Amino acid sequence: MKSEADRADDRLASLAVVLPLAVAGFVIAAGCWTLFAVAGVHLRSELNLGNLQFGFLLAMPMAVSAALAIPAGLAAQKFGARRVMLVCLAGLAVCMVILLTTDTFPGYLVAAGGLGLAGGFYSAGLQFVTSHCESRRLGLVLGVFGAGVTGAGFNYYLVPLFHEAFSWQGVPLAYLIVLVLVLALLLMLTDPKDAEADPTAETAVTVLLRRMKRRRAWQLCAYFGVVAGSFFALALWLPDYLSAQFELPVDSGARLAQWFVIPGALAQIVGGSLSDRFGSARVVSRALIACLIALFVLSYPPMTLFIQGVDATVRVDFALPMRVEGIFVVTLGLAMGCSMGGLQRLVIIENRPMAAFVAGLLLVGACSVAFVLPVIFSSVNHWLGIRSAVFMILFVLLIGCLFLFARESRRHEREHLLHPGI
Repeated sequence: MKSEADRADDRLASLAVVLPLAVAGFVIAAGCWTLFAVAGVHLRSELNLGNLQFGFLLAMPMAVSAALAIPAGLAAQKFGARRVMLVCLAGLAVCMVILLTTDTFPGYLVAAGGLGLAGGFYSAGLQFVTSHCESRRLGLVLGVFGAGVTGAGFNYYLVPLFHEAFSWQGVPLAYLIVLVLVLALLLMLTDPKDAEADPTAETAVTVLLRRMKRRRAWQLCAYFGVVAGSFFALALWLPDYLSAQFELPVDSGARLAQWFVIPGALAQIVGGSLSDRFGSARVVSRALIACLIALFVLSYPPMTLFIQGVDATVRVDFALPMRVEGIFVVTLGLAMGCSMGGLQRLVIIENRPMAAFVAGLLLVGACSVAFVLPVIFSSVNHWLGIRSAVFMILFVLLIGCLFLFARESRRHEREHLLHPGI
């Protein structure tokens, strides 16, 4: 019979195989979310799409991800996370085949909806890695898995390169090759028993929600949804914002936007690791304060101030240089990534037996916010005519999130650390 030390060594060895494969799969899956954010610009001109059609093309992957996240999490618990991950990767590969063969808007719309399987992969993948991880490393492991969102940033650089070298058809072909490779590695290097199915697992959403309500998890899911949804929405919005703000080509704006997405995604590792050491509440609170500082600076639009002097009118122009604005954009991405890593650990560690279902809820919240915010951004921009209004909106959202999170954390500390009634 194996000792506790031997079982810990086996689990660590298994994690060393499982985690890289899960992260590689999530990198590709996250890239599918923003595939049309860059490639769609070229399709828009080729197919002569209207604003509404283009908006649907961008929104479909997020909307379907939100719809599939919870069912995929329940399926992962009942039938096994590995099986659900394989199905999602196979479905994404089929979507790439559709993109290679279609030349009509309905065909692209169907493929865009199929890219929402990336959400199912996230729910199942999170269950997959947590089943191989000890509690003391949970924040770090979840941060490494969440850092797979870097795939969304790679699109901003790689898609224009493939489009220039091979035309649009080279993009889905490259994705198809990588998807098939990851699918084959996952089949060969993981054991079907790595994430065993539990046919007796509870699948009634109402029952699971009642269990979570007693553990305040729904509130934490809401905070994560606001922060992660704001991150995804800004990732989709930044290429157009930077291009217009500094009069750059769309491709240049997209390449600059990756300096928000990739550092932010990698910062989840730092946020999760620091949460393991110092506690999630402390890390999240300080990261959100850093977000607010960056948003406060970025929200100021270029302006001209006229000062009536004694003999003449003094004109003062105020505008952030591109380098300075870039520093604050990177800071914002890093701070949002740290807070996402801390919040994700806090939710999962309190609801570990139903990690896949909770992961689905996290993704539903994030995708829903990411689906709604771009619409709000465009509406407010049209109404006010100020591009930096997007940062004003996020400032209001995150200051409310920080206030509610700090109040809830303080209440939770009083309940658990102090005597009742104090």
